[in-house]
Amino acid sequence: MSSEATGFQEAMKCLYSSNKNEEPKTTKSTSVRSSTSTTSMSDHDTRKSGSEFNSQNASDLSTESSRRNSFPVLSQRQSNLRVFTFSELKTATKNFSRSLMIGEGGFGGVYRGVIRSTEDNHKKIDIAVKQLSRRGLQGHKEWVTEVNVLGVVEHPNLVKLVGYCAEDDERGIQRLLIYEYMPNRSVLDHLSSRFQTNLPWTTRLKIAQDAARGLSYLHEGMEFQIIFRDFKSSNILLDDQWNAKLSDFGLARLGPSDGLSHVSTAVVGTIGYAAPEYIQTGRLTSKSDVWSFGVFLYELITGRRPLDRNRPKSEQKLLEWVRPHLSDVKKFTLILDPKLEGKYSLKSAQKLAAVANKCLARQAKARPKMSEVLAMLNQIVDTTEMEIPQSPIRGLAPKDTAEVSRKERLKRRFVDPILGEKGCLAWLTWRPKLVRTS
Repeated sequence: MSSEATGFQEAMKCLYSSNKNEEPKTTKSTSVRSSTSTTSMSDHDTRKSGSEFNSQNASDLSTESSRRNSFPVLSQRQSNLRVFTFSELKTATKNFSRSLMIGEGGFGGVYRGVIRSTEDNHKKIDIAVKQLSRRGLQGHKEWVTEVNVLGVVEHPNLVKLVGYCAEDDERGIQRLLIYEYMPNRSVLDHLSSRFQTNLPWTTRLKIAQDAARGLSYLHEGMEFQIIFRDFKSSNILLDDQWNAKLSDFGLARLGPSDGLSHVSTAVVGTIGYAAPEYIQTGRLTSKSDVWSFGVFLYELITGRRPLDRNRPKSEQKLLEWVRPHLSDVKKFTLILDPKLEGKYSLKSAQKLAAVANKCLARQAKARPKMSEVLAMLNQIVDTTEMEIPQSPIRGLAPKDTAEVSRKERLKRRFVDPILGEKGCLAWLTWRPKLVRTS
């Protein structure tokens, strides 16, 4: 075993042993999740054996999951992940300068940094460094999960992990994740008017297509299934070519074993996205991600967040607000994002809403698989590209990201909601009506 693998294995042993007695014992709980995510990522090896990946991750153990092993430790297989020293990362981020902070949440801070390529010492690479808080158990477990999940999956529409750091110092163990920097940040950043850059309609469709491709791979593209469990617009990042990639796998879970219909687990996620049956019962399936994807499609259509307390009471919950507008074409145009300034294909917007409605079927079994969702989106994208040529959009300037980072830090501290049943009761009566298209 290489020295890098040995070092990682020792770090993982330390992480597991330091918390093995602190795991929750119940099958249902509530977790705080930030509604924004700012990490960006890089590359890793995919490994084949489903038998090696026959268990749930280390991010939460319940009564049911205690009968199963954790994700396999990455050091037990060949790894292309780069092992960083804490000193290297301090240098890369200018001692974790607040001026380079591009995000902050319950897990800790995310900093932009620069490192030199291992292949060409003259080449510099932009990275995003997530420094996990040394105080939070949740961040600790999510660190383990992210490394393990991104250690066994690889896809163009999933974020790419460059490496990790796990060191002991006088203040305790340092846990950091290093990702390829994603310059155009998250979809949420653009939909919520945080930047002047607006996402054109064709770009929104391409983002939906990319995100569906990533989820379809997790659900159906391997001999084992991964349920994302925290799909939302802030966890979809955009590279310099505006390609969308799923990020933040700290809450990911392995899907049910053969013969089982679901995984019983703690209820965690972000308010507005979690499927109603998961909130009520703690029974998790891939169809929970499909529900979240349906919510996301309405975000792309309307430019609104799933829950916005700053709007009038009748408009605060996205799914309740759009419902009366779906049976009539004239009413439907009223929910389209005004930032599009009328530059969209009404027909494709109606078709996208129809796909969203299928994803939001009350009965989980009635929802399509993500491969079926992707097929429907491919048809919409192909048709729309013939109607509306793709218009170029400028990338984000550094000053834009710095301003957003300041606002996000304040918002995360005072505004971001906590998942709870009250925020989801209204969804249980969701009865979408499909818009007729010509």
